[in-house]
Amino acid sequence: MSPPALRIVILGLSITSSWGNGHATTYRGLVRELAGRGHDVLFLERDVEWYASNRDMPRPRQGRVALYRDLAELKRRFAGAVSEADLVIVGSYVPEGVEVGEWVTRIARGVTAFYDIDTPVTLAKLERGEADYLSKQLIPRYQMYLSFTGGPTLERLEQDYGSPMARPLYCSVDPELYYPEAARLRWDLGYMGTYSADRQPGLERLLLEPARAWSDGRFAVAGPQYPKGLRWPRNVRRIQHLPPARHRGFYNAQRFTLNLTRADMVAAGFSPSVRLFEAAACATPIVSDYWDGLSTLFEPDEEILIARSPGNVLEWIRDLPEGERVAIGQRARVRVLSEHTAVHRAAELEGYAREVLSRQLS
Repeated sequence: MSPPALRIVILGLSITSSWGNGHATTYRGLVRELAGRGHDVLFLERDVEWYASNRDMPRPRQGRVALYRDLAELKRRFAGAVSEADLVIVGSYVPEGVEVGEWVTRIARGVTAFYDIDTPVTLAKLERGEADYLSKQLIPRYQMYLSFTGGPTLERLEQDYGSPMARPLYCSVDPELYYPEAARLRWDLGYMGTYSADRQPGLERLLLEPARAWSDGRFAVAGPQYPKGLRWPRNVRRIQHLPPARHRGFYNAQRFTLNLTRADMVAAGFSPSVRLFEAAACATPIVSDYWDGLSTLFEPDEEILIARSPGNVLEWIRDLPEGERVAIGQRARVRVLSEHTAVHRAAELEGYAREVLSRQLS
């Protein structure tokens, strides 16, 4: 006999708009697969102007989505749903997240969890006293801490911050949206990501320097919020924003794609980005910076290329035999489809929730 379906409420940064954030893509896949497993999922999103003006999926097909204007409206309209749910998840960067978390952990009768899509950044903010969506005092009140970062960080969350149960819930890819397709290879190397000051040196070293050194090469950088004063080599195409519907086409138009990691996530290790899995699902060969734990996700030189210098990048994009280039991408695709889809994450999340629920009943 199948276990009963769960009533799940998720309070996240955004599911309706992917503009300038990586949260929406994760939530869309997770909600769809949770609903596909028979669960009743309600996603609650703060209605803020930034996302209201850039909603590329205002009504996801699976699950239910509701918007609220402020904390008072959230409490007035959704207290019943939160208190009666089997699982309530509060995500990182939710506006007024500390107040939301205190309210949730006070009234929810089911399992409560914090889902950190930015774990190393969050922990750094906590130490500096700058986090406005989580406090040190709140962590022990959540019954689970679900983390985009695995490895030693999970032990730190339990031992140093008092989390009763810290578990990895990495980002994932939707294989219905990301797959290889016949396309003209427009760029030798591309990169997609919102501007970040701590990633910019990596972009300079591993894409812009190779672009300057190889004037015949074709390069592309897609993503918003780059400073207007940046000077781009003439052979680098700038794309301001790519909605998720165009991500697959972008990956499939590249001979190689570059993965860059935030400094806090490099320091923590075990912090894959969703772009890493999306590119792999498209069988686009990945050139990546290095961080601890990367080799547990992809086999270096077989499924991913780890760049230590601009020379590494130039050698691969100019001289790697075509057959070997294609094989690296295909092997990475096999790996990601076997371990890192939204189907896998939904099953993991359900397993974690049922583990806590079973302890509550015993």
